[in-house]
Amino acid sequence: MIDFTYDIIIVGAGHAGCEAAAAAAHLGSKTLLITMDMNTIAQMSCNPAVGGIAKGQIVREIDAMGGEMGIVTDLSAIQFRMLNQSKGPAMWSPRSQSDRKQFIQNWIKRLTQIDNLTIWQDTVTELIIKDKHVCGVKTQLGIEMKARAVVLTNGTFLGGLMHFGKTKLEGGRIAEKASYGLTKQLALLGFETDRMKTGTPARIDKRSIDFSVLTEQQGDNTWHGFSFLPNINRVLPQQSCWITYTNPRTHECLRTHLDDSPLYNGQIKSIGPRYCPSIETKIVTFADKDAHQIFLEPEGVNSNEYYVNGFSSSLPWDVQWEALRTIQGLENVVLYRPGYAIEYDFFAPTQLHHSLETKLIQNLFFAGQINGTTGYEEAAGQGLMAGVNAHLKINGSEPLILHRDESYIGVLIDDLVNKGVDEPYRMFTSRAEYRILLRQDNADARLTEKAAEIGLVNDHRLQVWKKKKAYIEQLTHILTQTTIHPKDVNPWLEQIGTSPLSQTCKAHELLLRPQVTLNDLSEHIVEIKQTIDTFGTTAEEVSEATEIELKYAGYIRREKQEADKLYRLERITLPEDIDYTGILSLSTEARQKLQRITPRTIGDASRIPGVSPNDISVLLVLRGR
Repeated sequence: MIDFTYDIIIVGAGHAGCEAAAAAAHLGSKTLLITMDMNTIAQMSCNPAVGGIAKGQIVREIDAMGGEMGIVTDLSAIQFRMLNQSKGPAMWSPRSQSDRKQFIQNWIKRLTQIDNLTIWQDTVTELIIKDKHVCGVKTQLGIEMKARAVVLTNGTFLGGLMHFGKTKLEGGRIAEKASYGLTKQLALLGFETDRMKTGTPARIDKRSIDFSVLTEQQGDNTWHGFSFLPNINRVLPQQSCWITYTNPRTHECLRTHLDDSPLYNGQIKSIGPRYCPSIETKIVTFADKDAHQIFLEPEGVNSNEYYVNGFSSSLPWDVQWEALRTIQGLENVVLYRPGYAIEYDFFAPTQLHHSLETKLIQNLFFAGQINGTTGYEEAAGQGLMAGVNAHLKINGSEPLILHRDESYIGVLIDDLVNKGVDEPYRMFTSRAEYRILLRQDNADARLTEKAAEIGLVNDHRLQVWKKKKAYIEQLTHILTQTTIHPKDVNPWLEQIGTSPLSQTCKAHELLLRPQVTLNDLSEHIVEIKQTIDTFGTTAEEVSEATEIELKYAGYIRREKQEADKLYRLERITLPEDIDYTGILSLSTEARQKLQRITPRTIGDASRIPGVSPNDISVLLVLRGR
């Protein structure tokens, strides 16, 4: 007889669930991952791509901590680009187009090779709760499964309702059923719940696209990737994306049918994403624009399916088809399936601790879209942390909390817990106060040793980082000690448009010039070139990291000082049993929000909307500081 007793049960095998399950199992917990369909594990429900502005940094952080998403993405990549390279390195963001099917298969392969991890295909309909502790789950097959902790990562499946114009279909994704029961149970337990909306564009047949009139967008042919592991590389043939635009004819076609749009006829009442609007929202919000950019993105190496990025819609299928045919290159387009909007249940994330454990039920954790976020990367980051903290909780250890100056994942979770959401939360670099510290190149420097302390990072990955760290220190030493003579570099300096040297200087001083790169400098200084050549396959990565640290040392140092000042507030804890309603010197809004959110520290309280500096002063007096 099967023993359905586990340390941790993960409900849902999307991006959050997969990372949660992998992390918990890697740490040694006997883990069960329950999914409604084993063939759609880590399904890329919308765009077949990973990363992007700030999102790419999250994936690098996941990888630095021993997570799986970066590895799977590199192995599934069909186009890689480093975005924002015309700006400073704090803004550089990796993005990778993925082969959708290979992404799933690579995830399944990774999961099935992890010790302590079992996968079960079923639907969870109820949580088993005793004395405000979760003890397991009940499934649609009538099975009771026991666990010491449960992580819910249900994505868009809780009460999922899809909209194709006036046609409504129940489901968490197209052709996949929704999940019912959990929302009602959690609401009865006192959880605050609401509805959100997201959407996806049509998928079209490659053979019906006229590529000759489109603008090609190729990927970067560089060493960059998502994983810090040197043995993980892109292996699939690289593909191009293509650019076209809507036009006044497109907009007129869409505008004529707005009465059929669930977004505008009152059919959808839930909260939609501001930063990923539907095409009908674009033509209304930006009525003065004659054109909107459209990216045609391949779904895979062996697939004719293309994703119409920028044309998300819930209009009737025939309206979508008619509008698409007004776009250059798509005059004869053939649909595989139309776009649609989907509404689903979520729970206010202010009901969570920073560990992502719920405040109402012990050992119950939420991660992903159930917390009001949008995006694979945001979900995966939460999943990793929920899996880690579920393991730590049942083993009597303190939770792993990442601070805002340590990671984008820390910014994400802190925003959710302290501020809540009034629309689907999406990560941007602008949300991070310390983005010069939180670069994509240094995620391993920030997080690998921290993750190793709790056993999340294996010895191989830790040694990879320590070797890179030693190389960076060695190269930094060479650059600060090597003397540059004018005669060796002046012809080159004049050639690249910067002033020649009038006297000797150290190499790192010359590197501070905007026109000078470490790669070019090494071609003129033998000692530097010889040092870099000893780094083998990691030479380019080490060079980039070293150059950034030296070029931006002043900015980095200043931002660290600012972070240290504010960190004082993070060390002043607040008791969980404070009755804020009785502290009359606080503003009414502050009393209400502090009582509802129960912040962990003064720093957390300072980031709650509606809590003023005066309210913080009151709390500091209360704590005797």
